Amino acid sequence: MTTEIPRLQRTGFTGAAANYIDERTSISAVVKEFGRKIFPDHWSFLLGEVALYSFVVILLSGTFLTFFFQASMTDTVYNGPWVPLDGIHMSAALNSTLQISFEVRGGLLVRQIHHWAALLFVAAIGLHMLRIFFTGAFRKPRELNWVIGFTLFILAMAEGFTGYSLPDDLLSGNGLAIINGMIKGVPLVGTWISYLLFGGLFPGTAIVGRLYTLHILLLPALVLAFIAIHLVFVVVHKHTQFAGPGRTQGNVVGYPILPVYAAKAGGFFFIVFGVIVLLATFFTINPVWLYGPFDPSPISAGTQPDWYIGFADGMLRLIPPHWEFVWLNRTWSFNIIVPILILGLFIVIVMFYPLIEGWITGDKREHHILDRPRNQATRTAIGAAGVTFYAVMWAAASGDIIATHFKFAVEGVTHVLQILLILGPVIAYFLTKRICIALQKKDRSLALHGYESGRIVRLAGGEYVEVHQPLDEYERWRLVSQEADKPVIVRPDSRGRITGGRRFRASLSRWFFDDRIEPLSQAEIDAASHHGELEGGH
Repeated sequence: MTTEIPRLQRTGFTGAAANYIDERTSISAVVKEFGRKIFPDHWSFLLGEVALYSFVVILLSGTFLTFFFQASMTDTVYNGPWVPLDGIHMSAALNSTLQISFEVRGGLLVRQIHHWAALLFVAAIGLHMLRIFFTGAFRKPRELNWVIGFTLFILAMAEGFTGYSLPDDLLSGNGLAIINGMIKGVPLVGTWISYLLFGGLFPGTAIVGRLYTLHILLLPALVLAFIAIHLVFVVVHKHTQFAGPGRTQGNVVGYPILPVYAAKAGGFFFIVFGVIVLLATFFTINPVWLYGPFDPSPISAGTQPDWYIGFADGMLRLIPPHWEFVWLNRTWSFNIIVPILILGLFIVIVMFYPLIEGWITGDKREHHILDRPRNQATRTAIGAAGVTFYAVMWAAASGDIIATHFKFAVEGVTHVLQILLILGPVIAYFLTKRICIALQKKDRSLALHGYESGRIVRLAGGEYVEVHQPLDEYERWRLVSQEADKPVIVRPDSRGRITGGRRFRASLSRWFFDDRIEPLSQAEIDAASHHGELEGGH
């Protein structure tokens, strides 16, 4: 005979409602399981939280703005309190933006909160992914979550660009003109796609309404969906963590969600919110009243897109002129096609880098302990080269600003950046790799000899030696805990053949592990301790 232990019965209306929901959904078990999850207590893991909280601020401030913004390009005449634009013809979108800024109580503050939160959202995702890349957190079983996170980064940039383009001011209009030019540069179908997107000849009559639909409906829904999927994978795969004594056996350093982490996360949300409000209060961003309505006729030198779109604009500026020719009665604009191909290839390589590295190294193991960037010299060097490539493109978007501020010729600035676009990543790769290898050698010396104490003693034989300070257990573990990876060995296939693809993979693998310093073994540490070269050994 078995007896069923009754569930804890709650009293009162709230308790009855909770019992009703729990009996039909078993949500208490889900909350209990989720509440036990441990989050590592390290500052670098907060970058993902900054992105999440920024998106919450975006949703809250964006909801407020939707009550006042008019997504229409209908021609209106401005008669508001901003005198310099009084009587000027403009679209209803810009008119409503000016009303939000000057006539709605708190409207300008909310507008700037929304814009600053969007910038912080993209920046936090980018920094979060850099942390994941350089520590190797994308390895099995988290390759798919890297792809999801990078897709979220692309969606965040698209969300920011569509919002940046809504006011229909001179700055956003120039950004849309660049996009229109890139679309029209696509062979055969570019003109038709532009006509369909803008609802006619640029700037058309429908682009603001279509961007508004993307900005408040489709893109936020996709961002929410990808954030949810990303968090589910985080729960399923558990958090990675940095190496330390005993952590390879699963001892996680951190706090459970309930109650400790939830309280800390709540406080951190208000800190992020407060920082965004302070930025919006003291630093003006996107002053559309200074730009005025979009007019395609004037040349607006010095106009800059939001920072996360700058790399695409910079790539266009770095392509040499006169790369167009007519073929099959069509103009082929390779000064547009080449940047699109380069940017597309760059994005694809970054998105699928975990799969590329896994194929090169042949590593099929699960990894839950993070790498120190110096211990993976080639990966760190690749990341530095990629960041340099992105940085040069980003700087090129401000080539005219650099030229005017420093009294340089704009052509000279462009030529220097063109050279850096090719040589910069190469220099960054080799320099970063040499630095990583030098740091590995330093770690090896510290693990064997300890820190220099500066204290000199005289031995019985008259020899003077410096006494080294021994490392504690955690510090020594951190220096010697890296894995001894090996290049892939060329092996014949099932038919006994060694194909060119296998040789190519083996050569890439040797390149990836080239010049790597082998980690210290316990025998080497014990031998150093036995001969008096290490104080305080195991």
